[in-house]
Amino acid sequence: MPKAAYVLTHPERRTTSVVFASPHSGRDYPWSFLRRTALNEHSVRSSEDAFVDQLFDSAPQAGAPFLKAGAPRAFVDLNRSADELDPALIEGVSRQGHNPRVASGLGVIPRVVANGKAIYTGKIPLAEAQARIDIYWRPYHEALRAQLDQAHLMFGQAILIDCHSMPHEAMDTVARRGLRRPEIVLGDRFGAAADPAIVDRIEAAFTRAGLVVTRNTPFAGAYIAQAYGRPARGHHAVQIEIDRALYMNERLIRPNGNFEAFRRLLGGVIQEIAEIGRTTSLPLAAE
Repeated sequence: MPKAAYVLTHPERRTTSVVFASPHSGRDYPWSFLRRTALNEHSVRSSEDAFVDQLFDSAPQAGAPFLKAGAPRAFVDLNRSADELDPALIEGVSRQGHNPRVASGLGVIPRVVANGKAIYTGKIPLAEAQARIDIYWRPYHEALRAQLDQAHLMFGQAILIDCHSMPHEAMDTVARRGLRRPEIVLGDRFGAAADPAIVDRIEAAFTRAGLVVTRNTPFAGAYIAQAYGRPARGHHAVQIEIDRALYMNERLIRPNGNFEAFRRLLGGVIQEIAEIGRTTSLPLAAE
């Protein structure tokens, strides 16, 4: 089993209502899992948000806590509901209506990784699936909820920045001829998960860094944005997707020559986003 459900890094002094989190960058693949998978150690990492935790690790220096997953996405997906159980993978689970994520093999216990490659050759016991949820999914979400509640208590609002990466090819259908292709996708579930004024400021921070930003297409935010984004209650959630080609070799799953420069660039963006949690007025957060 992976050693930890999560790693939480606190700032020396908390100065912002922003909380950064990375639910898909876990890379602790236990040997017992690798021995059972139909994939090799490289292929099983293809759906991982590799190195996103390193890109955002300056968040505590900006006065914000940073929560990152310990377990890898192929083992348990923290950006899914605990009840998104896949009957095609898990023994004893009955089909409960149509869920497109589960149907495609991307439930809370994934059946496939990127490009639809099957993780297992058969089914797994329901007890094993529930153990992964109890040992890894629930503690991560308990920690995330605690950090957001603390932010709301201290600052009158909470702003969750849910940090992800996307394959370069994900933007092929969005890119327009003659224009720079989007490099950042902000997902606020079309305004349902965060106040538009907050999302505007997040977009401006990336734009000032020279990055091309789009919203909600093709990624509007999944379970975490849906579950934690309650702008009317002062809880805002924005999913950030970053083009992996900006900082890594996707085929080799290794940082590329631009990694450190991009990490420094992103450090400035993180500082600006943290500032939003210091300056956004409370009347806006309570609307």
